[in-house]
Amino acid sequence: MADLAEGFEPEAFGSDAGDADAMLDRLHDPSAWPMFTVPLAGGFAIVVHFNSGEEFTTTDYFLTHPDWSQDLVLASDDQDRIGPGLCWPELAALVEAPPGAEGVTDSHARLLLLLPVLGDAAVPDEAVTAVVQALIAQGAPESSETLARHLLQGHPMWGAEDWWFDDDEQSWLCEGEHSPRKVPLGDHLRPQQRAALEACLTPR
Repeated sequence: MADLAEGFEPEAFGSDAGDADAMLDRLHDPSAWPMFTVPLAGGFAIVVHFNSGEEFTTTDYFLTHPDWSQDLVLASDDQDRIGPGLCWPELAALVEAPPGAEGVTDSHARLLLLLPVLGDAAVPDEAVTAVVQALIAQGAPESSETLARHLLQGHPMWGAEDWWFDDDEQSWLCEGEHSPRKVPLGDHLRPQQRAALEACLTPR
C-alpha cells in the first residue's frame, strides 16, 4: 500500500512507523526479491514479484497458468509503467480463494495485495466498504473510510480509468494509456484457455 498511500502515515494502517520501515527494507532487499502467489480458480494465479535493484524496487503482477508458455503482465510500476490491469468487477471476483488453494488465501489480504493493480473510475460504494473491512481486518483503525477512498483512486502511475465490457470479446477493456487491457485479456490464447480465463474473472 505504500505507493498508493501518499500523504498517509503508517499509523493510518495501524502500523508502527519502525515496523513499517523494517517491512519495506525486507521487500526492497536486493538479495531477497520476495514473491507472493494469489491462487485463483481453474489453476490460475496472480504472482506479485518485488524486483529490487541497488537504486529502486519495482513490483510486477503476473497472471499465470501452468498450461501457458508465457505469463501475462497485469501491471508493473517499473519505468515503462503498465496498468491498470483489473477493473472492480474482476477484482471482486478474485477476493475469495478457491477451496484447498495454497498461497495467499485470506480474502482481506488478497484484496489489499491486488489493490495496486486496480484502476477503475467507476468503483461502487461496495468497493469502499470492502476495502475498509480489509484494512480493519489487517489492523487499521475503524475510521478508515478516508484511507480506503484514497486507495481506490488508483496507483499514482496510472490512476483510475474508464472500463467497459465488450460483449463480442467477452472481456473488460480499458481506455488507459498504459493499460495492457486495451485489448481483450488473453486474446492470443486457444479458445478453451480463453474460456477458462473468462470464467476465472467472472463474478460468481
